Amino acid sequence: MSFPNDPHACKRKQFINLVLKRVKPGTGSSLDFLNQRIWVHPVTNLNAIVQQAPFVVVGGIATRLYMPERMTLDLDILVLAEDAPSIYEDLARSGGQRKGELSIDRSQWQLEDGTALDVTQSNANWAKEAIANPNYAADGLPIIALPYLVIMKLTASRTQDLADVSRMLGNATDSELQEVRRAIEVYLPSALEDLESLISLGRLERDF
Repeated sequence: MSFPNDPHACKRKQFINLVLKRVKPGTGSSLDFLNQRIWVHPVTNLNAIVQQAPFVVVGGIATRLYMPERMTLDLDILVLAEDAPSIYEDLARSGGQRKGELSIDRSQWQLEDGTALDVTQSNANWAKEAIANPNYAADGLPIIALPYLVIMKLTASRTQDLADVSRMLGNATDSELQEVRRAIEVYLPSALEDLESLISLGRLERDF
């Protein structure tokens, strides 16, 4: 079965089924590690650069709020398509250089301090909600809320994305999981079964 808004659904299901056959309870990292929420590696202060329109940080940096930090040097942000020209203007004014297009809705920049920045633009309703309702990191950066980060990672369905979803959901509270379920039911219903499998995998890592 194909899903127009979920092109990697079949690949995702195959990966999850393979992992479910092999995983055993409690075979992941220690609970002390899994419970960590740290922000050790500093990132560029985008609040000082992007000032004309709102954005949220997504990608590997965003996962720091929801699971143990993993080393990543790249920054990724999500913006509304209608705001993209203003944000590009801010980036260029601050010394950023546009390096190219990764896809129709994604561009790559290099900031003045050498940071690689990927900008994803969207007019989807979930993206509008995500940008309007961020969480905030210790340094004040607006971070995409967990339900919308899960939507992005399930849609991409790369191996690292699915591993991130499993670990983040394994760490999530029951109320957080309900928020994620509601968002997936509305915006990516084809992934509901996979979502429950990834929650189970995340909890198996914690030996729940």
